[in-house]
Amino acid sequence: MSGRKDFLSQAAPENYVAGLGRGATGFTTRSDLGPAREGPSEDQIKEVLAKRAAAAGIAPPTAYGVVEKKKEEEGDAGDDDRYQDPENEVGLFANGNFDRDDDEADRIYQDVDERMDRRRKARREKREQEERDEYERNNPKIQQQFADLKRELSTVTDEEWAALPSVGDLTGKNRRAKQNLRQRFYAVPDSVIAGARDANAMETAIESGGPGSSGDGTMTNFADIGAARDKVLQVRLDQAAQGTTTETTSGTATTVDPKGYLTSLAQSESGLGAAANVGDLKRVRTLMESVVKTNPKHGPAWVAAARLEEHAGRALAARDLLSRACEHCPKSEDVWLERIRINDRHNARIIAANAIKNLDTSVPLWLEATRLEEDPRAKKRVLRQALDRVPTSEKLWKMMVNEEENVEEARLLLAKAVEMIPKSEDLWLALARLETADNARIVLNKARIALPTSYRLYLAGARMMEQTGDLKMASKVISGAVKALARQDAMLKRTEWITEAEKCEEEGAIHTCQSIIRETLGWSLQEDDTRIDIWLADARSCTNRGLYITARAIYAYALRVFYNKPEAWLAAANLERLHGDKEDLLALLEQGVEACPQAEELWMQFAREKRANNDLDGARMVLAQAFVANPGNENIYLNAVQFEATIQNFDMARQFLAEARDKAGTDRVWMKSVAFERQQRDLPVALDLVNQALSMYSGYAKLWMQKGQIYEDLNKLPQAREAYTQGTRNCPKSVPLWLLASRIEEKAGVIVKARSVLDRARLAIPKSPELWTESIRLERRANQLPAAQALMAQALREVPNSGLLWSERIWYLEARTHRKARSLEAIKKAKDDPVLFCTVARIFWAERKLDKAATWFEKAVGTDPDWGDGWAWYVKFLAQHGTDEKQAEVREKCVQSAPRHGEVWQRLAKKPEIEGMGVEDILALVVKELE
Repeated sequence: MSGRKDFLSQAAPENYVAGLGRGATGFTTRSDLGPAREGPSEDQIKEVLAKRAAAAGIAPPTAYGVVEKKKEEEGDAGDDDRYQDPENEVGLFANGNFDRDDDEADRIYQDVDERMDRRRKARREKREQEERDEYERNNPKIQQQFADLKRELSTVTDEEWAALPSVGDLTGKNRRAKQNLRQRFYAVPDSVIAGARDANAMETAIESGGPGSSGDGTMTNFADIGAARDKVLQVRLDQAAQGTTTETTSGTATTVDPKGYLTSLAQSESGLGAAANVGDLKRVRTLMESVVKTNPKHGPAWVAAARLEEHAGRALAARDLLSRACEHCPKSEDVWLERIRINDRHNARIIAANAIKNLDTSVPLWLEATRLEEDPRAKKRVLRQALDRVPTSEKLWKMMVNEEENVEEARLLLAKAVEMIPKSEDLWLALARLETADNARIVLNKARIALPTSYRLYLAGARMMEQTGDLKMASKVISGAVKALARQDAMLKRTEWITEAEKCEEEGAIHTCQSIIRETLGWSLQEDDTRIDIWLADARSCTNRGLYITARAIYAYALRVFYNKPEAWLAAANLERLHGDKEDLLALLEQGVEACPQAEELWMQFAREKRANNDLDGARMVLAQAFVANPGNENIYLNAVQFEATIQNFDMARQFLAEARDKAGTDRVWMKSVAFERQQRDLPVALDLVNQALSMYSGYAKLWMQKGQIYEDLNKLPQAREAYTQGTRNCPKSVPLWLLASRIEEKAGVIVKARSVLDRARLAIPKSPELWTESIRLERRANQLPAAQALMAQALREVPNSGLLWSERIWYLEARTHRKARSLEAIKKAKDDPVLFCTVARIFWAERKLDKAATWFEKAVGTDPDWGDGWAWYVKFLAQHGTDEKQAEVREKCVQSAPRHGEVWQRLAKKPEIEGMGVEDILALVVKELE
């Protein structure tokens, strides 16, 4: 038997840890008694592994100097072992053979990682901080939102704290109580019991009525439902029609009657005494009683308590409260007035007498006592007593004067009143109105001494001078007023002076109005060129309000300051053209061309007005002067051509065009030359001119359109198609050119080609409503309604705010019963669109609702006066359902607006045979063309 000791009885080697090779460590459970021994530390484990590696003659298994990198990223801590890199040894493979080169490499990589992490850390922290700051700005905490209000609480006084109302009961207790009070129970009538008894009974008799005679609710009346729906839509459209085009308004705007609204509030408050408010009344009554008992000398508390009782329908209790209030508060004016109000006339007179005994200087009490008297002599007697007590009350003097029927007595009263109250403007002015002209001047001079800062006295003096015919003195009064008020630092603002001038114009004081504008329009404005914009805006505002004299005075002042500004002359001429006479307009334009000889628009307007007055020689002389002042100006050349063509002097017009092409050969001049030759039906010359023009201006779309139209007039469709095709290549953004190219294909019967042209056009100009509308109409004319519906849906997705598209859908692709509903939807999408407004008007016209149709037609032409089709539809409507006077008025407005756009309007106005016609003639042709 060996002498070796038993293995289990041998001593454990130094630093032995049981199960260490299998990864086991020491641990202690809660059932262990006594101090638990901790497992070996990391240093001990490293030491044991190093000794074992030295005994085996191998390198240490791990790099002891390398500190394991802590995982800072949250996502790294959650990686599953299944997704570990197979080359990254973990678990049992972590104890592989490593040497010092591996340790050095680990240290180097670790240093690099730490350095890169430090570099990224600053940027990362900065980005995270910015994100936190942005989130806090967009989502502030409640304490941050009310921080400024909390700081302002420090300024609240004790009286303000005491005045804060107590918080009511916001719990569900009162709400449930009110709900219980609102529950009402009714006795079930016998008819309900009988109906329940016969609910399951079978009827054996045959009803003699038709299907619509059933009254048990089993038959649905679709006609009534449709009528109700139409009524709702009509109300909404009426509300949209009441919206204005300048507010912001859109077509869906609604208006609220403030008086009616307040009336409804009063009605709703009057019903608060019902059972639903019994709890509140009791609570408030208790509160009022407490306030009155606490401070019986506080008059407003008594008044509040009395009004509460009156509100609850207890008039006697309210009178009793006010009677006790007068005993406790005999010097409270409010209490006496409330007691007078709540009693009848007889008792109120007695109460008023007692009130005046306690408060003989109270003006409201004297006025109330005067109101209670029915006899005029008694009223005067009370007023005289009041003036004895309160001689400085302006209200009492005014009432006394108003009660006096004798003018001489009223004048004496006013003379006494101004002695007692020399600071009253109204009394001085009333006295001046009752005096003669000489005495009135003396009175106003005294008034100005007493009230040196009153502008109304100066205006009254100027108007009095104007009434007497002394216009020069009236101007001096206004000039002196400006100087005096400026010395007293009591000068009005510029806009306030304009308001006073408008009042003078409305009351007939024309010269005073003009003097005010002349003396005050430039007040407080810096002397620079921005003043012209301000003054023109003021004049336009006056014109819009119908105050033409004030606007004319503003223009006159602006022209004196800015003598060489063409925009001022044009604005003034426009006012005279619309609201003045011809002689003043011609005189103004003559002055304008002398002041601004380079303003071509002034020359052209001057020539047009001369021609409109049948002064052909004068118009020709004006154009000759314009040529001298503006050599080579294309607009003047074209105006001369138009003038000569109008009087049928075609040779001279052709000569002007040739000269214009030589001296001012712009693309527009060439285009007008071609149009003139087409109008003269000289198509070969027109074709030659257009070819010459395209060699120089190939990017001008109108020339390509003219070329194609000339070929169409010559019945050369292939050449016209080629011209349009080349035009779309050179001018791919021209919508009319694409439309002409498509229509010529449709005219030739090649619908597929026309559809292809429009598809390419929409790719070039994707947001064009005209192109989408033409595509839809092409399908509709080809009887392809499903394709038209599909295109319309796509078009409204691309251009949802187009009134043209909505009108096309409403009128041609919707059932008649759905048009109103679709119109309301369209108005919400396309705001202030005249085409859509005209369509709504036509819908009402078709339903014979003529007043509504007229309202929408007015809205259409008011939104865009330049849209000629709207005027034509309106005139056509009035031709059937309007008066001759209204038709003449609308035609005159159309001529003044001189529209130039519109689908049918442009198509007819551009025809060679119509070129040169007046607005009224074109309007008549468009009315006939409309369907």
